[in-house]
Amino acid sequence: MKVTVVGAGAVGATCADNIARKELAEELVLLDIKEGFAEGKALDITQTASLLGFDTNVIGVTNDYTKTANSDVCVITSGIPRKPGMTREELIGTNARIVDEVCKNLLQYSPNTIIVVISNPMDTMTYLALKSTGLPKNRVIGMGGILDSARFKTYLQKELNCSQNDLHATVIGGHGDTTMIPLTRLATINSTPVSNMLSAEKLKQVAADTMVGGATLTKYLGTSAWYAPGAAGAALVESIIRNERKVFPCCVYLEGEYGQNDICLGVPVVIGKNGWEKIIDYKLNEEEQAAFNKSAEAVSSMNKVLETLAFSL
Repeated sequence: MKVTVVGAGAVGATCADNIARKELAEELVLLDIKEGFAEGKALDITQTASLLGFDTNVIGVTNDYTKTANSDVCVITSGIPRKPGMTREELIGTNARIVDEVCKNLLQYSPNTIIVVISNPMDTMTYLALKSTGLPKNRVIGMGGILDSARFKTYLQKELNCSQNDLHATVIGGHGDTTMIPLTRLATINSTPVSNMLSAEKLKQVAADTMVGGATLTKYLGTSAWYAPGAAGAALVESIIRNERKVFPCCVYLEGEYGQNDICLGVPVVIGKNGWEKIIDYKLNEEEQAAFNKSAEAVSSMNKVLETLAFSL
């Protein structure tokens, strides 16, 4: 198996590090446009192999897409990160052009690859990747819901003083501070609804903290987070490469599911060797569906910005 990660910044390098440690591929290519940057990160990761016990062949390249040929999965992290006070929406103009070019370069050498999008604003970048490439919808996946759900579990764990691994908690909708929907009603700890253990007020606060989870880290760090986003991307790659068929909330193309059409949005899907295989219907209640519809409206508005940038969708 072969995996390519485009973008050797903090998120891309962390994602690559996780993929290497888990030996998800015989060959892992890390690509960046900055001269020597990916080569340095790849060498640094390789020097941990004897310490961590993996044998993944990690290769760093500067903008040489020939080295990415025949990749089974390509992860796109390219683009400028969010800065304090910057919304994901403000990233569209710059990152759309980057993602569009990266997709076309990757497909030139790996026409059968599955594309995983991490670049922000993720819902719109996933939509762009799908529309601009013409790939089958199951082969383009946005990672965001996996990260948001991990943050949801973190805030629940803080309130419940439990293991995060005993929690099942999902975030659907857009990957944005005002568009994501933590499904508190469906969150459980070892099959017990967390609503049996936390007050409605506490759950509302957990949901609110989850929704600004990325912005909170940006405020602390002065830039976007990287450990959790990188790990989330690697978890998605693992389910594809190992055909685990895990159910993850991912940004995928909807054609009537959850009442939406012609949009990429976060919903629970089965992830396996062919990409995303099936959308799971969580049977949202009226309030949750209304929130999902509102989220879709916001993401659709962002997608329309692509038209003003002369992208042919």
